[in-house]
Amino acid sequence: MIIPLTPWLQDRFGRRNYFVASIVGFTIASMFCGASNGLVALIFWRVIQGGFGGGLLATAQSILRDTFPPKQLGLSQGIFAIGAIMGPALGPPLGGLLVDNASWNLVFYINVLPGAFAAIVLMLLLRDPDKAVAGKIDILGLVLLAAGLGSLQYVLTEGEQNYWLADPTILLMTIVTVLSLVGFVFWELFGTKTPVVDLRILRNRSVAAGSVLALALGVVIFGSTYTLPQFTQGPLGFTPTLSGLLFLFRALPILVIAPLIVRLIVKVDARVFLALGFIIVGIGSAEQAFVTTSEAGFWTFALPLALTGLGAAMLFIPLSIAILSATTPSEGPKASAFINLSTQLGGSIAVAALSAYLDQRQTVHADALRGTITLANGNVQDFLRTHPLTQLSGLVNGQALILAYADATLAIAIVAFLGVPLVFLMRKPKPAKSSAAAMKPAETSPAPNRRAA
Repeated sequence: MIIPLTPWLQDRFGRRNYFVASIVGFTIASMFCGASNGLVALIFWRVIQGGFGGGLLATAQSILRDTFPPKQLGLSQGIFAIGAIMGPALGPPLGGLLVDNASWNLVFYINVLPGAFAAIVLMLLLRDPDKAVAGKIDILGLVLLAAGLGSLQYVLTEGEQNYWLADPTILLMTIVTVLSLVGFVFWELFGTKTPVVDLRILRNRSVAAGSVLALALGVVIFGSTYTLPQFTQGPLGFTPTLSGLLFLFRALPILVIAPLIVRLIVKVDARVFLALGFIIVGIGSAEQAFVTTSEAGFWTFALPLALTGLGAAMLFIPLSIAILSATTPSEGPKASAFINLSTQLGGSIAVAALSAYLDQRQTVHADALRGTITLANGNVQDFLRTHPLTQLSGLVNGQALILAYADATLAIAIVAFLGVPLVFLMRKPKPAKSSAAAMKPAETSPAPNRRAA
């Protein structure tokens, strides 16, 4: 809900003030999350944390875009991508180590020192671009946006366990979602001169197509981040530390390939990188689905996760460059907000859809397995002589769950492959003069861009 409001908030309060306030608020909320002594308190402070953290990525991306000259766009987005992709990749192993060896509270407390350092440095060094004037606050648009996205999130999260539209509350929230979002679109386009979210940026074909691709990116990246820890810590019995360390297989290729992509992006059409990225993520996810068995070990996932990490780097950096190179400086913050919103929505949709899909596929596989287990089967007779019937039922359910996780991972692979043809809906990006040359010290710009630093 905050992400699409980010451009307006930057104009209203100033980019530096908003960015620093967001970091300070996120850091304080993290501290209170760690100090929470109950679920209600933790949820409350997580909401506050999200409110302050929602605009960080889009604002950071805009700052980098305006600080570096146009020929260094690839370099700036490479720096951004390393942080944006490496953070979630390194989070699980670090979190696992903290949970297993210390306390879950440290997962939140660990944000305090970096947050304080970032706030101080940015207050001292960051300058605002040319002063923009925010329009009057679009209260109706804001209410419609909050109602639409809030209701949508509730439906996606609670729908499966409440039988979707058969539940009166889910039905009501679905109606609120549709009416609010449709009303929001019409109001922002035709009802107000000061829209809280400028949907007209979607007239830019690259931004519109990029938003769809970012949605698919959110599904394939966050989808596996959701299912893999559940599978490894559930049926396979991995510790949080061991499960988290798996994500290093994804993080290391990102760290290695990002500088190479920055150098090559001026020579190769970004759409080629995007298509290859979706293909590689699809292959990695399909491979992971095939090795999702009860016999899988830690190193079983090395190759699939390395492939998905490689593909993720080839998606994130070229997508940002292709979109931002197709926008003007005034359109940049709006485009960044839409791309980040689409990515987050893709992740939310993936989590909700995969949760429902896992339940459905487990039921299907359990019914199929039970159909083969009869007393006429000699193996079943031998097992029941020494084990209770409840243990046999548990084995069936366990195998059905493993098969369901394999199906879910294969579904992520299919989404990745479906993203390939969508890539060519984007316009061919305008080539930068020399992003690769920007990495050579002798040719680095001697002074930061006057509009921001």
